[in-house]
Amino acid sequence: MATQSLLEPIASAHKAAPTALDHALANFRLAAEALELSADLRAMLEYPERVLMVSVPVKMDSGQVRCFPGYRVQHNTSRGPAKGGIRYHPGVTLEEVQALAMWMTWKCAVLNLPFGGGKGGVVCNPKELSAGELERITRRYAVGILPLLGPRQDIPAPDVYTNPQVMAWIMDTYSMVKSEGYPVPAVVTGKPLPLGGSEGRSEATGRGVFYTIEMACEHLRIRLKEAKVVVQGFGNAGATAANLLDAHQALVIAVNDSKGGVYNPQGLDIPKLMLHKEHTGTVVGFPLAEPISPEELLALECDILIPAALENAVDADTASRLRTKIIAEAANGPLTPAADRVVENRGIFLIPDILCNAGGVTVSYFEWVQNEQHERWDAGTVNGKLERAMKEAFHEVLDIHMERRVGMRLAANMLGVGRVAEATALRGLYP
Repeated sequence: MATQSLLEPIASAHKAAPTALDHALANFRLAAEALELSADLRAMLEYPERVLMVSVPVKMDSGQVRCFPGYRVQHNTSRGPAKGGIRYHPGVTLEEVQALAMWMTWKCAVLNLPFGGGKGGVVCNPKELSAGELERITRRYAVGILPLLGPRQDIPAPDVYTNPQVMAWIMDTYSMVKSEGYPVPAVVTGKPLPLGGSEGRSEATGRGVFYTIEMACEHLRIRLKEAKVVVQGFGNAGATAANLLDAHQALVIAVNDSKGGVYNPQGLDIPKLMLHKEHTGTVVGFPLAEPISPEELLALECDILIPAALENAVDADTASRLRTKIIAEAANGPLTPAADRVVENRGIFLIPDILCNAGGVTVSYFEWVQNEQHERWDAGTVNGKLERAMKEAFHEVLDIHMERRVGMRLAANMLGVGRVAEATALRGLYP
């Protein structure tokens, strides 16, 4: 039986340049081919189950009403409720949210979490909004996507330019409307600790990146001590990973953020750099370091490169100039498929995003479990569970990589897509 999605025109319309969705679909199709999935099963997995587009009208501080476009996508819920972040960014598009939701589906499956993939976003620039405007946007957006939300339906989390406070507003809005004011903490994760947030959640993505780097170094027999590290994107994930690597005596020689970069061949003092960014809002101007451009940073000779910015940061041309042994994708989709081919041909070991940065969703799962069971775990328990989960997933992906003689990206996608395909086939087609 031929199966076609009504959303196919969204994904296949002619575009001047490949988008994140094009890249996500290309990687899915490679995994589906390697797994020899049927055409019907591929069609069911390729496109999202639900796409919600909302208008978010908000009264600004000036008294003017502005409407912001918002989206929520549930890619696949065969294995459990949709799980995925909400980002506030002027560059948010429907195709980007579709791609991120698909990646979340495979990511949850790679870590064997009982979740499917979801993602959301609002087209806005939080840097230009007051706290009041941000709250009103959040609450109105939450009301708009309310039909999809619920602890057993769709569970948002922080993403680019959203944080625990934003999650608190979403939780409160849901609780006031859906349960007459009684709190429903499990409807979101990444919340503040007093509202049922989990210990270790804010550092979870970067900590997961660190654990997978540890395993990659062990596999490749690279000493982590004095290994040279470059971090593209010194946000939460990049800074946490850099700090943990620095604590294990690796040399983080260069980092950058949206305003610029800094470089010291002898190694940057990461705790002091984190304080500098906290006080100034940027890594630029850090003492005992020299400025470095984004292009120069990516071309530095190092042992470990951590792309921790936005997607599509490394194309084929940039990949040809990389001088690293390991790439650890702390960001979602930082390498294009063309860059993947260059990296694989050059023998650079890749820790793919759906494995490398899965620490965040893993601890989000722990938070959801604590909320549902009315428990609270200490940081040691959370970090211990996270380390075991990340290392087990790394070994499962590495085993496919070695046994099937495929790249690490394809190996991770085969593991994730395979688990979702199995669940989808077992559930069958209703009605």
